Amino acid sequence: MITIKEIAKIANVSVGTVDRVIHDRDGVSNKTREKVQKILTEKNFKINNIARSLAMKKKYNLSVLMPSFDSNNLFWKSPLLGISKAAEEVLSFGVEVNKYTFDQLDNKSYFKSFKKLIEVNPEAVILTPLFFNETKKMVNILDEKKIPYIFLNIEMNGFNNISFIGQNSYKSGYLSGKLMHLCTEHEANYLITDIESKLYNNNVIEGRVQGFKAYFNSNKIPFKTTSLKFEDLKNLDYVKQQLKNVFENHSNISGILVPSSRISTISSCINSEKLRTLSLIGFDTTDQNIEYLKNDKITFLISQKSFNQGFKSVKIMADYLIQNTIPQEKIYSPLEIITKENLEFSQQEKWLYIHKKER
Repeated sequence: MITIKEIAKIANVSVGTVDRVIHDRDGVSNKTREKVQKILTEKNFKINNIARSLAMKKKYNLSVLMPSFDSNNLFWKSPLLGISKAAEEVLSFGVEVNKYTFDQLDNKSYFKSFKKLIEVNPEAVILTPLFFNETKKMVNILDEKKIPYIFLNIEMNGFNNISFIGQNSYKSGYLSGKLMHLCTEHEANYLITDIESKLYNNNVIEGRVQGFKAYFNSNKIPFKTTSLKFEDLKNLDYVKQQLKNVFENHSNISGILVPSSRISTISSCINSEKLRTLSLIGFDTTDQNIEYLKNDKITFLISQKSFNQGFKSVKIMADYLIQNTIPQEKIYSPLEIITKENLEFSQQEKWLYIHKKER
């Protein structure tokens, strides 16, 4: 029997649009409605009565709390898109996804958004636990109310979250070490640079750096590291000067690791002549990172498939609410090495969804 998802693919529309046509709801143009209805008739589509009865019997509020994104830091755009795609698919099963965002550099914004979220009494929550102290307070409230929750992207131990969905930071760092070793000479000096904030949780960054160093230590490969940390990357002139100073004092640096999504910003602050002598490895396929990868200003990106993380978190929690399906305790994302040669074949689900949204 054909599914709503397959109908949506044939009609080149979202799952949510097909659902609105099936249930005769507003929000669909006449032209699109006619096209979808024609396909439904041709394919002899039958509503899944079990799924429909579940949806009609119970409505669920699944709330998501995630950082917002801006033009300077686009990382969180990708998992939010994945959440939006999954939200369209689970709507027909009675699961409504409500998104709440916060300023990733503002712990007060984080807790303020959570208070708005908890006021609507959600049946379940997907949470990105960026600030440790505030997260402790928030999960205490969730535990008291017996609201199940998943941690997305950032792993924290010692809490009652039913699952974690994200990257194994240590292994991704280990992989970055192996790639760096392949790119550089023996006994190289590597620059590790990133933003250091006293406010939010740096577990992901710390895990990557530990994994990077562990590769060399476990394989008994001599190496040196030089660290450079910034409070933020807003003042690019300052970043350029600090990088210049490091290169003047450490002329033997042959590689740079940026254990976050900001590798393109660091690359932009290095003059082109110096850049040609360096191997640069960073994380995540943000728009800026992709552009720099295409132009040979970044050597490798390690993708954690954040779009899929967002998508999977909603689907897993919907299954938990509707069918009481218990998820795995930890669901680690694949580690994908991205080069400019394989970029077009990577994360096609994400690009297809973005293309549909733009039509």
